[in-house]
Amino acid sequence: MITIKNESQIDKMRKAGALLHSVLEALRSEIEPGVTTKHLDHMAERLIREGGGIPSFKGYEGFPFSICASVDDQVVHGFASNDRLKKGQLLSVDCGCILDGWQSDSAFSVLVGGGTPEAQQLVDVTEKCFWLGADAARAGNHLGDIGHAVQTYAESFGYGVIRDLCGHGIGTEMHEDPNVPNYGNPHRGVKLQAGMTIAVEPMISMGTWKVYCQDNDWTICTRDGSIASHYEHTLLITDGEPEILSWPGVKVSEVLK
Repeated sequence: MITIKNESQIDKMRKAGALLHSVLEALRSEIEPGVTTKHLDHMAERLIREGGGIPSFKGYEGFPFSICASVDDQVVHGFASNDRLKKGQLLSVDCGCILDGWQSDSAFSVLVGGGTPEAQQLVDVTEKCFWLGADAARAGNHLGDIGHAVQTYAESFGYGVIRDLCGHGIGTEMHEDPNVPNYGNPHRGVKLQAGMTIAVEPMISMGTWKVYCQDNDWTICTRDGSIASHYEHTLLITDGEPEILSWPGVKVSEVLK
């Protein structure tokens, strides 16, 4: 069931989003060659709890960490480890928190210590896919408009748009209705309404869109071993451009200028 949030509930999601954004910015500044993703995971949990929140990933259906730390061909749900990050690796960090009963969910990808122009283009295109999808997330449009915006931009570079995974509604639960695919046809699917809150999260690979799950039953990887990038924010549907709840103050129109 899709829920429409009232102003009091939206304000709580803003506060959860502000906390999560501060945590992810701290993690981003910590990433460099030699750092372990276990360190990043511990840091995320500490900062979330210090901010009065709860890490929403840790223990979710048995997931053992506060972040998903996905490296290179790992698309999502990578396990934090004591392996030291190497220069040029593509690291995707996905994290969620609960504050006062309300959730926020966000992810970013970065090249550790810098990387090749080809890998940087993938990261940049994935982020642009998000902003184009977000720009389509307006009351009166449809879910297919979001997916179409993501898909057409990514595929114009020859990239694979992961189909087995998608964005989602969010509120008091991390995953609520509706599912938000990163591909689709315009004017199709659920009609968007002001007050809906969703997480839009393009997952784009340099090669195939086909994936498989590792033996840990969590980590999703590309079938052809190509690197993959992930970018996500929690947003509020309005009658105009959406409000990015997990990045306070940023405007879609400004990013897309």
